[in-house]
Amino acid sequence: MSEFKKRDEFIPYNKPDITDAEIGEVVKTLESGWVAKGPRTVEFEKEFASHLGAKHAVAMNSCTAALHVSLLAAGISKGDEVITSPMTFASTANTIIHVGATPVFADIDYKTGCIDPTEIEKKITPKTKAVVPIHYSGEVCDLDRIYETADRHGLFVSEDAAHALESRYKGRLIGNRLKGTASYSFYATKNLTTGEGGMLVTDDDGIDAKARIWAGQGMSKNAWNRYAKGGTWRYDICEPGFKYNMFDIQAAIGLKQLARIGSMQERRARIAAKYQREFAKIDAVEQPFVPDYAKHSWHLYVIRIVPELLTINRDTFIEELNARNIGTSVHFIPVTYMSAYTKRYGFKKGDFPNTDKHFERIISLPLYPTLTEEESDYIVAAVRDIVEKFHK
Repeated sequence: MSEFKKRDEFIPYNKPDITDAEIGEVVKTLESGWVAKGPRTVEFEKEFASHLGAKHAVAMNSCTAALHVSLLAAGISKGDEVITSPMTFASTANTIIHVGATPVFADIDYKTGCIDPTEIEKKITPKTKAVVPIHYSGEVCDLDRIYETADRHGLFVSEDAAHALESRYKGRLIGNRLKGTASYSFYATKNLTTGEGGMLVTDDDGIDAKARIWAGQGMSKNAWNRYAKGGTWRYDICEPGFKYNMFDIQAAIGLKQLARIGSMQERRARIAAKYQREFAKIDAVEQPFVPDYAKHSWHLYVIRIVPELLTINRDTFIEELNARNIGTSVHFIPVTYMSAYTKRYGFKKGDFPNTDKHFERIISLPLYPTLTEEESDYIVAAVRDIVEKFHK
């Protein structure tokens, strides 16, 4: 049995990587007098689209807003069905209900945690109008199979890329050469943060134009600069839209984070490589599987315990990590376990067996650019210590 010494300081599950560059840019923005949506937001949209190689990017106040607007812009409405995964945060499914459609869930591929294209095919009916695949944890969905199915059935694809900034599918960044849309999150825990925030990306001119209207209170184009010199007070409300826009203080942070995304990703990848290498040596732990077609963004590092080899379950394993001063999370409690969905649609355990099995085993470990080598070594040692103590 290996020797383990408990540290005194707690390792939080996540810490945002904010530097003087971001702070300085926020100060400049405040001093500029333009703190709502303005020139920095527009610049962030252009820089983000350029980074991905996408035609359009629409900055919003959350990924939830982007997912909602994506479906609205695609014309998804009452009576339609939209297929998605139960292994996601509830916002993915909530936005389907918000447009009046019915969420239909397809089970995951147990190896990747992403929606299984074969299961999507099984759930298609004459009412199906769209698919919302989730790039779970930064893992990448099998997009060729998903788009082949979507094209065959005439379905719109709205990729939930909340975890997938810097993920690649067959060498291309998610968001590059899109047939539909991709929605990104800039929440505090994400690979790029603006505190709160999101971005809708598309190559479709029509989707872009509609998204800007829906996200900006339904106001006609360029209404954001109506108070600037040369602007006009005249505008139209084209749709009963939403107050979903990003503002310049957020965009100021985002611009500096985007400029640093390469170095932040490099650090995430180094920590993940260590985890992959070390956890491969522990038989009661399954490390993430990355298919040949994918490059993982390492937004999350999700291990799965092997309960058949342990005398404790996942929940107790988390308690043991916490007792060793390590913060963790679980991504996710399946949407189909939530009372809002069980009451409305009658879901129960067993409906999605791969999702059930995955959920009962998963633990998200700390992974962020400011995590030190000593801290990541300690996390590996703690997992090893728990396995040794509770191995059958």
